[in-house]
Amino acid sequence: MVSFNQLGLDQSLVAALEQEGIVESTAIQEQTLPFILEGRDVVGQSETGTGKTLAFLLPIFQKIDTQKKENQAIILTPTHELAIQIQRVMEVLARGSGLAITSTAIIGNVNIARQIEKLKEKQHIIVGSSGRILELIQKKKISSQTVKTIVLDEADRLLDVNNSQVVKAVIKTTLSRTQLLMFSATLPQVTLQRASELLKQPEVIRVTDKVMIAPNVTHMFFLAEQRDKIEVLRKLVRMVIPTRALIFINKSEEIEKMVEKLKFHGLEAEGIYGGASKINRRKAMDGFKTGKISLLVASDLAARGLDIKGITHIFNLDLPEDPQLYLHRVGRTGRAGESGIAISIVNDKEVTHIRKLENIFEIRISPKEMLQGEIIDARKKAGVKKG
Repeated sequence: MVSFNQLGLDQSLVAALEQEGIVESTAIQEQTLPFILEGRDVVGQSETGTGKTLAFLLPIFQKIDTQKKENQAIILTPTHELAIQIQRVMEVLARGSGLAITSTAIIGNVNIARQIEKLKEKQHIIVGSSGRILELIQKKKISSQTVKTIVLDEADRLLDVNNSQVVKAVIKTTLSRTQLLMFSATLPQVTLQRASELLKQPEVIRVTDKVMIAPNVTHMFFLAEQRDKIEVLRKLVRMVIPTRALIFINKSEEIEKMVEKLKFHGLEAEGIYGGASKINRRKAMDGFKTGKISLLVASDLAARGLDIKGITHIFNLDLPEDPQLYLHRVGRTGRAGESGIAISIVNDKEVTHIRKLENIFEIRISPKEMLQGEIIDARKKAGVKKG
C-alpha cells in the first residue's frame, strides 16, 4: 500500500493519522482519495473494516475552507450509532491535525432545539440521519446551498425502499454541482440503479467484486429448538467467556425483550435499538466499549457501521434473511489480524440456510455441540454433516 503523502494528502492530516498509528493507506483509500480530491463523484465498495470512513473524511477535511463559517459537507448515515462514530473520528482528525474544522452529529429522537442551537455556529461538516437533516434544511437551520460534498455512508441502506425518498430530497436541496460520494460494503444492482439517477459521471471503484469473509474467523453452529435458543446461548457464553460479543436478532422491536431475558438468566447484556433513548444507547455503547458489559444485542440495522475494537464473538440467534447481512455481522470480529468466532444457534429448518451461506461465501460452518463443559464436533444427526 502507498503512503498518504503519495496520495496528495496535506501533512497536517498525515500527522493526525500517524498519531493514531495509521501510516499506510488501505486499497479503498488509495483508489478513491485522488478522485474525491479532484471533485469527482465516487461510488466505493469494499468489505467491512477496510477504512471506508477515512476514505471520504480525509479528502473532505482537506477541501474544507476554514476561512468560511458555513456548512460545507453533509454525511448521511442509516443509524445513530454510525453518525456518532463518524463524529468521533472527525473530532480525532481535527484535534490531531490542528485544523479549525467544526462538525456536529444531527440525529432523530433528540431534542431539536439543542441541535438548532449547535447549528447556529455554522458547523463545516454535519453527519446524521437524513430525516432530521431534511427537517432542519426545511427550517432553514442548515444551509444546504453552501454544501460542496454529500456522502452516503452505507449507501445500500440509505437507498433502500424505506430511506431513498428522504435521502433524494436532501440531495435535491443542494446545488447541482455538489459532489456526491457513496460508500458501502455491498452494492446490489438496485442500489446502483437508484444511485445513477443522482450521480454525475461517477468513478465506480470495487476493491473486491467477490466479497470474501476474513479467513481468521471460525464459523460454527449449534442445533436447538426455537424456544431453547436463549438457554443454549446462556450455556455457550458461560463456556467461552467472550471478551466482547455481539448478539444478533432479526427484529429490532424484540431487542429490549431479549436483553431482559438474558439478564433474567444472569448475563450482563445491553441492547441498541431505535426506540431506546439517546442516553440509554450511549450508556450501552460505552459499557460495551469499556468492557463493563460483554454482550451487546443488536439488529442488522442498529449495528450498521459499528467499529468496535476487540469483538471476539458473534452470536446469531436468528440467521439473517439476506446472506449479505451474514457478511456484515461476522465482519465485526476477526479484525486487524485478530481471530474471531461466529456462532449461529439454529433450528432444524435453518440448517439449509447454513448450507447456502457456506456455498455463497466458500466457508465451512461446522456443526458443534456441548458436552461436559466443552464444545465438540456434533455427532452425525439428520440433516447435519460431521464437521
